[in-house]
Amino acid sequence: MRILVTFAVEAEFAPWRARRKFVRQNAEGLKLWKSAIGNSEIFVLLTGIGDNSADTMELMMRLASRDKYFEICISSGLAGALRPDFAVSDVVVAKLLKSEGVHADLGRDWLETDVQLVDLAVAHGAKQAAAFYTAERVLTTAEQKALLGAKADVVDMESFDVVKEGYAWGARGVAIRAISDRSNEDLPIDFNRTISSNNRVSILRVVAEVAKKPGTIGSLIRFGRKSRGAAETLARFLETYVMELVQLVPTEDSLKVVAR
Repeated sequence: MRILVTFAVEAEFAPWRARRKFVRQNAEGLKLWKSAIGNSEIFVLLTGIGDNSADTMELMMRLASRDKYFEICISSGLAGALRPDFAVSDVVVAKLLKSEGVHADLGRDWLETDVQLVDLAVAHGAKQAAAFYTAERVLTTAEQKALLGAKADVVDMESFDVVKEGYAWGARGVAIRAISDRSNEDLPIDFNRTISSNNRVSILRVVAEVAKKPGTIGSLIRFGRKSRGAAETLARFLETYVMELVQLVPTEDSLKVVAR
């Protein structure tokens, strides 16, 4: 079995890489790592933040098709809660993925995730969310989250595109994330202004934002600690989850979700 797990940035992946031996792969244009569990291969791809993930996933899948496809694709990383049901460091799995606009090739703005993969996540302690919403910008205020909470339970910036591209290449898909900020919580700075041209967080831009409001440094440090804790919780979950996944035998019936 070949499993692809995606994260937006290195900080989300780092705790899992510290727990398991991952080897950096020589893949032009990609930040890619590989590990093994028996005869199965676990690949980790860093997609960058936001809509860059679709292009990165397409390149990944085209390169993979030279050998053989991935059976399972997992969009992972950190996310924000849109409802009070979810606390910081909760691991959450989505039944449904929503996007900001209708996709022409789908004719809709939603995707179902693989039921078996969702059930397995819940069996190992993940909280089930009715829907994740893939936003085009970071939601920075509790007010913004409350407005979007009418549509979904959790917000991120990559899951829809990652799973959609995985489906296009025949993979089963699921989104599993850890909560980094609560629904009633404002972020310490506007992280939209810190994303660089390569779709990653620029430390220099973070410093520039803090310089505008020096009083935010304490809350930014606390947010960083909570985010690291959430990423560590996610790493423990993913380690157990993929160990279970490699025991699954892919069947034609289990892939029918792709055609929905």
